[in-house]
Amino acid sequence: MGCMLSQLAAKFAFFPPSPATYRIKKGDDGGLTAVTSSSPETPIPSADDSSLDVLSIDTKRGNRIVAFYLRNPYARLTVLYSHGNATDLGQLYDLFVQLKLNLRVNVMGYDYSGYGASTGKPSESNTYADIEAVYQCLETEYGVGQEDVILYGQSVGSGPTLHLASKLPRLRGVVLHSAILSGLRVLCHVKFTFCCDIYKNINKIRKVKCPVLVIHGTEDDVVNWLHGHGLWKMSREPYEPLWIKGGGHCNLELYPDYIRHLCRFIHEMEKVNTENRLKKIRQNLHLCRKASTSTTVSTSCCCCRIKLRRPRCPKCPECSMPSCPNCFRWPKCSGCCGLNCIKFKCCPECSMPSCPNCFRWPKCSGSCGLNCIKFKCCPECSMPSCPNCFRWPKCSGSCGLNCIKFKCCCWKLKCPRFFRPSCSCKRSCLRPKCCFCCLCCPEGNGKTNRKQEEPK
Repeated sequence: MGCMLSQLAAKFAFFPPSPATYRIKKGDDGGLTAVTSSSPETPIPSADDSSLDVLSIDTKRGNRIVAFYLRNPYARLTVLYSHGNATDLGQLYDLFVQLKLNLRVNVMGYDYSGYGASTGKPSESNTYADIEAVYQCLETEYGVGQEDVILYGQSVGSGPTLHLASKLPRLRGVVLHSAILSGLRVLCHVKFTFCCDIYKNINKIRKVKCPVLVIHGTEDDVVNWLHGHGLWKMSREPYEPLWIKGGGHCNLELYPDYIRHLCRFIHEMEKVNTENRLKKIRQNLHLCRKASTSTTVSTSCCCCRIKLRRPRCPKCPECSMPSCPNCFRWPKCSGCCGLNCIKFKCCPECSMPSCPNCFRWPKCSGSCGLNCIKFKCCPECSMPSCPNCFRWPKCSGSCGLNCIKFKCCCWKLKCPRFFRPSCSCKRSCLRPKCCFCCLCCPEGNGKTNRKQEEPK
């Protein structure tokens, strides 16, 4: 159902120019040339222009699209341009020449399926396949890696641009020109993403890991300025945006600030190298880890089932692990601290820890001699009979397997100095102030005192 709705939405979203402003024909040398539709004998570039390559690229969806590649001998970066609606490469050739000269970059532009001289029908999935095929052509034919590519998306072209940018983690940069949050949000102000929506850029912008430049006109009557502002706010690495006062949807290239700000962005992206980007990524990861540890310190430092601060080993720098005898101890400490954080020994039969104060598992037969006793189960309550483990208040004691019924309603007898105020059994339903009993019970001497006292 969602696929049918997306196809229906595509019929109202794509408006390829009809007829196309150019045509493709083979030259005398076997290469492709682009000629204008009005005069088939007139090529689009001048006769002495050898910087243009006309390409025919096959996509994974069976369509054949046309692409223009304009090279600049002094370029260090390549701009992959995804144009807007109701236009094709014939109308954009002059703009590509200006970008090539003013920005000192190589420009790769392409027509979507169903646009210009490209075959197929325009749809969201076809545009995704188109830009992936063009990027693959850049890699294989021209040897351009993603570190040297800047993706440029105008209007509808922001959809395939962000689709590809979300899959390439080492892109140099992204430019969003009059971009959209999603196709449905252009028509009406909705707060949710529906299945029939197309170009859900609002979800993909968070996956882009490179600098994002947003250019939008404040008087855009086709795509509201709030679309560009929203994408800029949700970017992980936003660059200084360009809000052109009085700019519309299709005339931003006429403003001097457009080419000036774009030149500054390209110039700064040229200075960014792999070493600086890795350094910035490490700094961001360090900040994220620091923030996560500060937010989870109150919950991760709890001991057992009681929400108290987890005690740390103050003397042993080797383990720095909790020393509570009721919690798990970690196999790092050599035992030098004397705070009961004993280094584990593993049973070769069951591969389980042998610490007598920790959980033992019902796999070992006891032949290893490492005190990992095999459990015996009570046929009445089906619970383990090990006296050092949890016993459950289900057995009446008739099984004779030492799974004695508890005399209190709490999990386990704890330090007798502190009482549980919420217990209704009026017995010694005891709990410690903390479960590190060797600190709170002077009579325990590092072990749990199981002696019961009547509550005061």
